[in-house]
Amino acid sequence: MKNLIESLNWRYATKKYDPAKKLTGEQLATLLEAVRLAPTSFGLQPFRVIIVDAPDLRTKLRAAGYGQSPITDASHFLVFAAKTDLGIKTVDEFIGLTAAVRNQPNDTFNEYHKMILGSIANNSPEQNTAWAARQAYIALGTLLTAAAMNEIDATPMEGFDRKGFDDVLGLEKLNLTTAVAVAVGFRAADDEYAKLKKVRFPKEKFFIEMK
Repeated sequence: MKNLIESLNWRYATKKYDPAKKLTGEQLATLLEAVRLAPTSFGLQPFRVIIVDAPDLRTKLRAAGYGQSPITDASHFLVFAAKTDLGIKTVDEFIGLTAAVRNQPNDTFNEYHKMILGSIANNSPEQNTAWAARQAYIALGTLLTAAAMNEIDATPMEGFDRKGFDDVLGLEKLNLTTAVAVAVGFRAADDEYAKLKKVRFPKEKFFIEMK
């Protein structure tokens, strides 16, 4: 396995996938567990990840994704969806889970419960959904790194009709809305983008050191 920097240099936003190459169950499980373990504010995980396997759904998503081939051709397609109903029910469920996992009474976490709920209550529903989407992006970054470390190609995607995605997947009834998506699989041998040099600003221009 490559080290982290080698892996990040190896990866790129794959444009053309080999439809015949599929992730093993173990590879997919590794990526999903990396997402599940990703950090989120308060540990609340205010989003869900939809694993879209059905070919008909992926075809419809491709139409809503302006025809981008990775949606249908990659081994797997994941949609990160932000919760739109953040409130006391979400916080109660999280505190209950925390108490159960740590084998402590719920009231041990009363102050933490109040802090989380207070933070959510100070925002509008739209602000909370935007915040939830930002947490999803943290998990996406974790997935991209895990994929690179395991020599799995991945393409993060924002260029699609979000309402179209929501409609295809029926997310409104689940109190979710699409934040971002990612295709994962293996690059096609003739993907010309794989041969291009990675373009990043040099350290001197990118980092600002304040002493």
